Amino acid sequence: MSSTVFLGNLPVWVTADDIKAWLTADNLVADSVKVIRNPETQESKGFAFIEAPNDEEMNSIIRRFDRAPLEDRLLRANPAQPPRPKGATRPSGPIGHSAAPSSSAAVSSPSAASAPGGERDRNRRGGKKHRRPNGPQSAFAEELAKAL
Repeated sequence: MSSTVFLGNLPVWVTADDIKAWLTADNLVADSVKVIRNPETQESKGFAFIEAPNDEEMNSIIRRFDRAPLEDRLLRANPAQPPRPKGATRPSGPIGHSAAPSSSAAVSSPSAASAPGGERDRNRRGGKKHRRPNGPQSAFAEELAKAL
């Protein structure tokens, strides 16, 4: 059975042949390499999947490419997750909470939600974090609050 590596944060110019050449240069073996592309524009989406022949080779590929610098970015490599069925949503903890307590605390405060890490945590859960404002934000909102 083969093992799949997710290789992310790739520049859009990277092709499967580029990745195969990198693997060959490091004496790493892959059964196949697939760069994921936008079906309409054929532009790379910035990630690829590498099929390794076994878990040992998969781990070697991950060690080689995870956090490896390329241009002005760091690549990400980790074991690929199995594909989700069409229409399935991401699993999460209780409603309004993420599985990791630290990320839910970071998103619940307005200052953390505007920070880059807060945005990333919100997207990881599959949607926007809706939060109620602490008080009316405008005269219109104040009047609306009185009417309700």
